[in-house]
Amino acid sequence: MDMHKLDVKAFAAACGIAWAAGILFLGWAAAFGWGGRLVEVISSVYIGYRPTVLGAVVGALWALVDGAIGGAIIALLYNALAGKG
Repeated sequence: MDMHKLDVKAFAAACGIAWAAGILFLGWAAAFGWGGRLVEVISSVYIGYRPTVLGAVVGALWALVDGAIGGAIIALLYNALAGKG
């Protein structure tokens, strides 16, 4: 394995898990009054995301998929650019 390449699957999984954890925490925090407006904004993209325990889980599932896709794109782009150097 080339040391200058990212493992696309691993990076995508890591990004998805990290983003999902952040969204889950934000949703739970908003249930107690912190970050409600940010949850409102994100809920315009993540259907079902609400400042409740269940709504935060729904948002985390969306974020897991969204973060994994974003992470895969970033890793692929990095690998393409790192191969040119």
